[in-house]
Amino acid sequence: MRLGGQVFVGSDDPEELAKAHRELGYRAAFCPPVSLDDGDRVRAIREAYAKHDVMIAEVGVWNNLMDPDERKRKANIEAMKKGLALAEGVGAQCVVNIGGSFGLDNWAGAHLDNLSQEAFDLAVGTAKEIIDAVKPKEAKLTYEMMPFCIPDSTDSYVRLIEAIDRSAFGVHMDAVNVINGTDRYFNITAVIEECFEKLGPSVASCHLKDIRMDGDALTVHLDEVLVGTGAFDLRTYLLEIQKLPQQPPVLLEHLPTAEEYDRAREYILGLASEIGVDFEK
Repeated sequence: MRLGGQVFVGSDDPEELAKAHRELGYRAAFCPPVSLDDGDRVRAIREAYAKHDVMIAEVGVWNNLMDPDERKRKANIEAMKKGLALAEGVGAQCVVNIGGSFGLDNWAGAHLDNLSQEAFDLAVGTAKEIIDAVKPKEAKLTYEMMPFCIPDSTDSYVRLIEAIDRSAFGVHMDAVNVINGTDRYFNITAVIEECFEKLGPSVASCHLKDIRMDGDALTVHLDEVLVGTGAFDLRTYLLEIQKLPQQPPVLLEHLPTAEEYDRAREYILGLASEIGVDFEK
């Protein structure tokens, strides 16, 4: 397995970035900032990361593919096409975005119709349009699992895979994001096992984080927290990823400082050693 995370270096040189990952013990990475139109930098990134054997796990394109403003939605779809082409160009496993939200105030926020049949059909049609336009040979188009956007569950993702019916559509595994209520929070291990049982063969990249419920709040309140400080079953999550023959990369995310990433990395490496999970060095 390959572990990755953000690196904090004062350079955007691909060679320096790739070396910085290896110095921290990372063998996977987020794609560094680059435009598809900058062919020289695209090639330099691919070559430098391959030279240092650092897998580019994913290209992130974070916009709203269901924006109520049709002009914006079309522009966002075009950005995703470029993102998928970029993923192919730098040798990334996938491009990732959310399925989309009908919300006006938050591009990734909750909305009454986000889990409707209309939203599902739109997510399917959008994925088909992007894949058919780019025709990637290696990189996958993926939607990140989300608490209140499609796909919000394992079964929702299975339905998407079946309806999109394209080999270039894959799974972005972030099981913390589907822990969106007490039923799943108090059955986290079962949720994780279901995710990998039904989606495992299609997983292209994974995020690694933790979640904790505020037990003193009057209503259900869940927070994303540093790995090892919440209730997420990290042991089962890592063991399930290790079982996958394609060995998708695992990325730490959403931490504010290099020190927090150091803490998270050391915790995960220690846990991996304890439970017999082998991260490449």
